[in-house]
Amino acid sequence: METTHPQAVVSKTDTGNDYRKWRKSDTVWMLGLYGTAIGAGILFLPINAGIGGLLPLIIMAVLAFPMTFFAHRGMCRFILSGKNPGEDITEVVEEHFGAKAGNLITLLYFFAIYPILLVYSVAITNTVESFIVNQMHMTAPPRIILSLVLIVGIMCIIRFGEAAIVKAMSVLVFPFVAVLMVLALYLIPHWNTAIFDTLSFSSHSAGDTGRGLMVTLWLAIPVMVFSFNHSPIISAFSVAKRQEYGDNAEKKCSRILACAHIMMVLTVMFFVFSCVLSLSPQNLQEAKDQNISILSYLANFFHNPMIAYIAPLVAFIAITNAFLGHYMGAREGFNGLVNKALRAKGKSIAPSKLNKLTALFMLVTSWIVATLDPSILGMIETLGGPIIAMLLFIMPMYAIRKVPAMRKYAGHLSNLFVVVIGLIAISAVFYNLYQLFFG
Repeated sequence: METTHPQAVVSKTDTGNDYRKWRKSDTVWMLGLYGTAIGAGILFLPINAGIGGLLPLIIMAVLAFPMTFFAHRGMCRFILSGKNPGEDITEVVEEHFGAKAGNLITLLYFFAIYPILLVYSVAITNTVESFIVNQMHMTAPPRIILSLVLIVGIMCIIRFGEAAIVKAMSVLVFPFVAVLMVLALYLIPHWNTAIFDTLSFSSHSAGDTGRGLMVTLWLAIPVMVFSFNHSPIISAFSVAKRQEYGDNAEKKCSRILACAHIMMVLTVMFFVFSCVLSLSPQNLQEAKDQNISILSYLANFFHNPMIAYIAPLVAFIAITNAFLGHYMGAREGFNGLVNKALRAKGKSIAPSKLNKLTALFMLVTSWIVATLDPSILGMIETLGGPIIAMLLFIMPMYAIRKVPAMRKYAGHLSNLFVVVIGLIAISAVFYNLYQLFFG
């Protein structure tokens, strides 16, 4: 993957002094990580997290930080274990596991991220179209034109390079967090005790009769994984920090990740708890049945015009941020596939030219899918879940056991925790697929 960050040549002494200081670039990346994770998933998280009652929600809030931090730190360490500072995840995989395994994992990496990028292209078109029709009371332009304008607009940010993408994401985070917190605070006077009626180890949600606490948690973990996932930007983040901090990149990356995840957990879980406490499990089941986001349901439930206007703004910022972050990962995967195919034939392509071809491919395919608006995208997103869990949770932990450069991270309980959460996420997604086709 081509990067706009210059190669840093730092002595060990200077690097040792540098990594303890917090730079502006660290803040930009922290907000970029936050922006990638906090996408459209958060708009459905209160429904999925709160529908099982209060106890599962409390347990999920406790698990949120360690689950997110340890998994992403593991992937970051894996990328930093490569011999060459400029190697992205596709190159590190090939270095550690060989060409065949490298090709397979690069393919999986691409198909874990690319479908989600398509989902966001549809979501942003639907959000703006709905705002034009319902809030502005105007006739929306033809979908083929609207989707093209929106995607080209986002691609213009991408055209300026990785640094511009991360900068744009970090700027967009501020209004998003502000609006989210204002909405959470607005709901406080509407808090009620309905959710406390479900405070039992054998509690069942309004719509999940027969499901106990453990099953509720089991099925909720994939939602948490998806809602806090920012693995698409981890590779670019790791490469940039290695070039900036040299041998001490792992320490700095861990610190930035910790700050980003604390920010995620505090803001997101406050928003989730505020939404859940202002509704009942029956209300949340109704929102799930209607297949709408929590913001849309709140606007209808409270008949509040302010929420009706805020909802599209929050959704637009969240989806734009997530699109930018996932584009970086999808581009990395696509570039890796092309480079490996050309290398097998003894050919090569200039990184700048490849990035342009990748941008054209992403633009055209996102535009086509956004125009067609297929309902199959929900299933594609579900199918991407197990791949994300395998790459984010399982692969780095496997590397700790098999790769000499990763052995120094062995022997920690956090490794076992990450593996268990990864296996739960994978098994739960397969359960949902079974229910979808045979339930």
